[in-house]
Formats: sequence, C-alpha cells, structure tokens
Amino acid sequence: MRPAPPSIRPARSVKTTAAPRRLVAALTAGTALLTGCSFGMADEIVGDDPLPVSATAGPADSPDQTGTPAGEVLPLDDGVVTALRVDASSRTLTAALPDPPRLLLHDLDDLEAEPREIALPGPAASLEPAEDGGLQAPIPDAETLVRVDLDTGTAEEAPLAPAAVSTAESAGTTILAHQEGTVGLLDEAGDHREVPGFAGVTDVLTVGDTVFALDRVESSLVEVNLPETRRGLALRAGEGATNAVVDRFDRVIVTETRSGELLVFSTDPFLLRQRYPVPGGPYAVAYDEQRDLAWVTLTETNELVGYDVAGGEPVERHRFPSVGQPNSVTVDQDTGTVVVGSATGEGIQVVRP
Repeated sequence: MRPAPPSIRPARSVKTTAAPRRLVAALTAGTALLTGCSFGMADEIVGDDPLPVSATAGPADSPDQTGTPAGEVLPLDDGVVTALRVDASSRTLTAALPDPPRLLLHDLDDLEAEPREIALPGPAASLEPAEDGGLQAPIPDAETLVRVDLDTGTAEEAPLAPAAVSTAESAGTTILAHQEGTVGLLDEAGDHREVPGFAGVTDVLTVGDTVFALDRVESSLVEVNLPETRRGLALRAGEGATNAVVDRFDRVIVTETRSGELLVFSTDPFLLRQRYPVPGGPYAVAYDEQRDLAWVTLTETNELVGYDVAGGEPVERHRFPSVGQPNSVTVDQDTGTVVVGSATGEGIQVVRP
C-alpha cells in the first residue's frame, strides 16, 4: 500500500478565477462512519444487504453551447464520442465512436495527422488498459472483447458471454462488469465464475490485488473477494454515483452526479474519507498521477475542472469551458494534456493546462 496522502501540502499557482469551494466533510477514522453523518443519505456499510436508490444516475443533459471551448477541438463530422483513453507509452489517444462502431487512434504528438481506424463489431462500452499493454474494449451488442495493439494498430476479437460493459485485470483474472449489472471472473483457461449479490455494476477497478465494483443501482462502492468469489464490504457512495478512478495513493475517487459531489475512498482501511461539493453535474473523471489532479467534467454547465486531490480536501486548480455534453475525459500522464469527448458530436477537445 502506498503512504497516505499528506493532510497539508504547499499551494500551487491557481489558473482560475473561481474561488475554491469549501469541504463539506472529511472523514478520518471509523467512528464518523459508524455513527453516521447528516449527508442526506447515511454513509453506511451495506455489505450483503444492499439498499437500492430510487433510480440509477447518469449524465445530466447539457445546455446549448454558448461559449467557446478551451484549447483546440478536433472535429468529428460523422460521430459522437462514447469513450476515450490515452496510452502514454505508445503516445496514442484512442476514441470510441458508435455510428459506425469504430476506434480512432490518434498520434498524441501530432493530433492533426489522420488517425488510424479500427472497425468494431458493435459500439464499445468502455476503453480499458490491458495488463500486458495496449487496451481492451468490451462490445456488449456482439458479446465480444476486442483487444487492441496500439503499436501496430491491429485488433483481435474474443467471445465474451455474458456481455460486459467494463473490464479490469488482476493476477491473471479478468474481472467483468456484465451488461445486466452483475460481476464475473474469467480466468486464463477461459472458465467463468459469477460473483453473486450484484445488480447494477457499471465499472470494475483494481487497487493492487484488491478489486472494487461501482454499483449504480446501490450507489455504492463494493469490494470483490476474488479467492472466495463473493462480494465483500460495501460503502454507500451518495445518492447517485456514476464513475470512478484510482489515484496513486490507492484511493478510489467517485463522481456523485445526482447530488453534485466528489467522493474519495481510502481502500486500506476501506473508508469514505472526503465528500466535496461539485455543483454542475460531475460525471466523467480522470486522474493525473504526476500532478495529483482529478479532472472532472460538469455536464450541466459544459465545464472541465481540475482538482488537486493530494491533500486533506480537493482544491480547485483549473476550470475551463468544455465541448457540449462532455461525457468522457482522459489525461496524458506525461504532459498533463487533458482530452474531453462530446457525446453530441461537437468533437474531441484537447486542453493543455
């Protein structure tokens, strides 16, 4: 486990005129969690007794675009962006487009060059890094997992049933968030095991050897016990958790779209540590481990915000106007360049803070 982040760190230069918003709460030890706090919904351990929320959360509808997006925008005349992924080692920006289903592989160092294109058997639900390099894209409509070699621009398809919307890899096991919201484990021999007790998982993540599932139906973050093929502890993640990412301190950062919050969970021990107000419909999130910035898109306001998350509470460092309906975001770990995808056909935005 990495050392815990410091509670105080020197301030960096602020490149925004907006004042940082104050922290609602920072949970430090288990007593605050167990006694409960008045955050609208109790931050309780739900374990094997999930408490469904009224409806799963999704991105807020963006207003009509009135401003000019920051940085540069790569136009897409015939498609919208559903997922993005930067691979710093191959200097590749990959964008998933649904109609027609395909991947565009851009050269990060020459974004004006014509991208390589890979046809897909259906729309990609997500883009995930592969354990042995490259990336993989689950294709729910085709019950297929596409593995992409970013150096050669080639792809291989493997059958994947039941269909998945998100994947992760840990110690030779592929963890699957199935389309129906359940969790499955696929070993190297191709044997599939179902982890019971899930109903609305949309994302799976690994923190070292530990696996976590983000369940939108429960609005919870749940440990997955791989050796025993069962769910472990679960913590409520507000009222409408949507997306998550892991930082270099082995914490899981979650966007809570319904209430407008950024949640930070430590994983050892497994606790909700921070709950910070982020008005504007926070949705997509990416993490820059070199600069300790969590980049969050706000779909209600068409904005991109960068939060320094290394200290005891998030601190806003950057705020930029974004393309319309910014439902996806990724970051180049080498340069800090942030890339945002529009789900309404306004293109791919490239911001260099």
